[in-house]
Amino acid sequence: MRKKFQYKVFKSNTSFIVVRCVHPSCSWRVRANKLIESEYWMVTKHVDKHTCPADFKTTRRRQATSWVVGECIKRRFINPGRVFRPRDVMDDMKQRYGVELSYSVAWRGRECAYENLRLGTPEQSYNLLPGYLHMLMQTNPGSVVNLEVTDENKFQYLFIAFAASIQGFSYCRPVISIDATHLKGKYRGVLFTAVCHDANQQIFPLAIGVGDSENDAAWTWFLKRVKDVFGENPALVIVSDRHRSIRSAVEEAFPRAFHGICIYHLLNNLKTKFKSKNKELEQHYIAAAKAYNLQEFHVLFYTLCFAVPGAKEYLESVGLDRWTRSHAPCRRYNIMTTNISESFNAVLVKVRELPITAFVNEVRLLCQRWFQQRRTKANGCSSRMSTDVEKKLEERRDRAQTMDVICADQYTFDVVDGDRNYCVDMALWTCTCRKFQLDQLPCDHVLAVVQKTQYDPYDLCSLYYTREFWCETYRGVIQPIPCNSSSALWPNIGRFLDLCHIIHITSIETVVRGALNIGEYSSCFN
Repeated sequence: MRKKFQYKVFKSNTSFIVVRCVHPSCSWRVRANKLIESEYWMVTKHVDKHTCPADFKTTRRRQATSWVVGECIKRRFINPGRVFRPRDVMDDMKQRYGVELSYSVAWRGRECAYENLRLGTPEQSYNLLPGYLHMLMQTNPGSVVNLEVTDENKFQYLFIAFAASIQGFSYCRPVISIDATHLKGKYRGVLFTAVCHDANQQIFPLAIGVGDSENDAAWTWFLKRVKDVFGENPALVIVSDRHRSIRSAVEEAFPRAFHGICIYHLLNNLKTKFKSKNKELEQHYIAAAKAYNLQEFHVLFYTLCFAVPGAKEYLESVGLDRWTRSHAPCRRYNIMTTNISESFNAVLVKVRELPITAFVNEVRLLCQRWFQQRRTKANGCSSRMSTDVEKKLEERRDRAQTMDVICADQYTFDVVDGDRNYCVDMALWTCTCRKFQLDQLPCDHVLAVVQKTQYDPYDLCSLYYTREFWCETYRGVIQPIPCNSSSALWPNIGRFLDLCHIIHITSIETVVRGALNIGEYSSCFN
């Protein structure tokens, strides 16, 4: 095509094909025979010299079909967020191959490229999903995949947790942020995510789910799968927005865990309810929510209530323990919002447009890339704490140098910070500011005591912040999955019979785990 020649099929059947130049006197030709018991063909004759006239060349060639155009431009679409319009396809083919395309051929060629790189059409993608999930579990043993279909064999729910995420969660603070966002493909649906913070304050993906909508049944199904995989303990905290379905689902799936509210979502509710754009409202509310001790909270809270009549009753009805750090019965550490789960969803904003199998594969690639990069960074860290925590401790040490320390006895100290006094008890690991207890990281006042004594500041930090836990978090590897545009490397395990839409029907559960073999898996779809 680049040499501006055209060809035609001269002879062909199931065992051989002969292709010749369209000019009758040209000697260029190719013959290929199909190999016995194989899908491959072998070229047996090739005359590579064209003897047709030079003026026979043209910029409009019949071989520039939509399929050929798609093969030529598919590399342009490797990045899911790449915008490539039909007009761009026309310009690209003209520049690279000297071929002039009509708008319709360019559009169809772009769609062929999409299907090629996105593992088929949306309908085909659902049918490829069982085989892809089987390969995921074969290449990543220990991963948990739950796939639920209806009695009519329609897709209903999907849950995925990689083995590397399951292993790494034990070394992260027990605070899980959950959120949901809409998928943008042909059949829509909702993406559910569960993430947490690693030792370096970065997003650590735990699990994803796909369902029909953000309702009670879907949230309960997803959170029950999260509990089955990651367990539950009294120290566990779930952070989310105030969606009603989330609250009922958390109560059912995690009865022993504490359910905290994202303070920014509650702030938006507060502004909407009282129709206020007062900046003082936002400042006092955020300060009150993040306050560590009760005395500081009460001052800020009543200042807020005085500025906005009715706010006191509204916020108390929500539950002070659910949105304030000072009243929470469990440690929320520094995770007062759902920013980490919303940030994870934002990273996937373009990927959410892909068909289901291509979407899952892109999520795997993202997690695989994150794990490798952070594993390298953690192993290269030379300090006892993670990089972010070391920086935070250094900032606190600088502030601590301006404070006066008065010793009461071997373990008790009075720390003067400006016009305020704080009591530090090194035997109980407490400070009256409560930041030391709630964050499990030395506050400014504790570090002021450390500078006057022989205490090792690193011994006062939670193990969740250490380099050792940081390395262990990413010790697991998310392995690649062999695939190509035709997914010929995946087993043909089964297919969904009706893919007109993602439905909302309570149905039997089809659960697939890494322990099942291909025969057991196949029986789920027969």
